[in-house]
Amino acid sequence: MEQDIRTYSPLTFAFLGDGVYGLYMRAILVKRGNTQARKLHREASRIVSATCQARVYDRFDKGDVLHEDEHDIMRRGCNAHVSHQAKNATGIDYHKATGLEALFGYLYLTERFDRIDELIKAGLDIYYGE
Repeated sequence: MEQDIRTYSPLTFAFLGDGVYGLYMRAILVKRGNTQARKLHREASRIVSATCQARVYDRFDKGDVLHEDEHDIMRRGCNAHVSHQAKNATGIDYHKATGLEALFGYLYLTERFDRIDELIKAGLDIYYGE
C-alpha cells in the first residue's frame, strides 16, 4: 500500500529537496561551460546557501509564481520545527531555506520535473538579479 504523499513531513520533503536543488543548480553551472572544479564549487556554494535560498523563498512567497499546493508546502517547510541551524545563516534564513527545499522535494516526489526546471530558472534569475 502506497502512502499518501500529502501526509509526509515537510522535513522529509526538505531532506530530499536539499539534494534536488543542489543537483539542479550544479548541473546548470556545469552546462555553462567547462571550468575549474574549485570555481564551480565556490559558485555552487553561494547559490545553494541558506541566505540565497531565503532570497528565492521571499520572492516566491510574495510573487505569483507558485501554485496553491506549492505555496502550502513551502510555508509548511518554513514553519517546521528543525532541531539544528546552519552555521552561516540566521535562524529566519535557515527556516526559509528549509521551506524552499521542501518545495523542491515535493515536486520531485510528485514527478513534476518540468516545474522544477521552471522554478530553478526563476531562482537563478533572482540570484543573478535578472
